[in-house]
Amino acid sequence: MKNDKYFMQIALKEAKKAQSQGEVPVGCIIVSGCGDILSRGYNLIEKRFDSTAHAELIAIRKLSKKIKSWRLDGTALYTTLQPCLMCMGAILNSRIAKLVYGAEDPTLQGTENLYKLQTIYPAACKLEIINNILRDDCSRILKSFFHTIRKKDVTS
Repeated sequence: MKNDKYFMQIALKEAKKAQSQGEVPVGCIIVSGCGDILSRGYNLIEKRFDSTAHAELIAIRKLSKKIKSWRLDGTALYTTLQPCLMCMGAILNSRIAKLVYGAEDPTLQGTENLYKLQTIYPAACKLEIINNILRDDCSRILKSFFHTIRKKDVTS
């Protein structure tokens, strides 16, 4: 059965692709209202030398190019990590209807700032947010990645 956990597992596969390339393991998919996967993305910041190459933005750009529209009405975005403010802006501007994320990012808190945005940006009011889907799995891959990085830094 296709549900939030099912789609988050697919986003986790995208995160593993990022990890295999030495990127912070964040994965994202965008799903239609019918449950079809329309787009996928994973972090490519290091590979592309691009601070905006976040998983969410890559997936949004791919889908927008595919459908030749920046309006992604009725879609759901699944990402393994709570989106940063830059990605939240893109999610809102793209008119995505539903955001589902796994691990929380206490340093950026993009979705917490959504409440502030709602007072000045009407599109923010229309976004459904569901959090902590497969939180432990999403957190584990990130913690493992950063543990490995720190270990390399100590031995270098």
